[in-house]
Amino acid sequence: MTELTLQRPAPSSTAWVAVCRLDDLEECWGEAALVGREQIALFRLPGDQVFAVGNVDPRTRAAVMARGIVGSRGTVPTIASPLHKEVYDLGSGACLTGGEGLRAYPVRCSGGVVEVGIAS
Repeated sequence: MTELTLQRPAPSSTAWVAVCRLDDLEECWGEAALVGREQIALFRLPGDQVFAVGNVDPRTRAAVMARGIVGSRGTVPTIASPLHKEVYDLGSGACLTGGEGLRAYPVRCSGGVVEVGIAS
């Protein structure tokens, strides 16, 4: 059984929603998911680290972040917007090139199922 550590702590009011199986996510590639009414981009990095951020680019409001470029700034995993190349911290959603950040979601995986935490 695979158990992943949360990339960021989840508030106590978090509702966990099963999104997909861990094996459905390809390493270093994004996948979009609709969780309730929220578009989320999921990223699986080496070592089975999974991150979830908003799929909507803050600058253009286009739902494209799952097609962004996965990279890093030092040890910080990042995603670059495919449209204007703004770079975001996958853990916090902060924009590292200045500007509005992405919403970051807590993620957990148990029994091979990836779950995303949504504030309830």
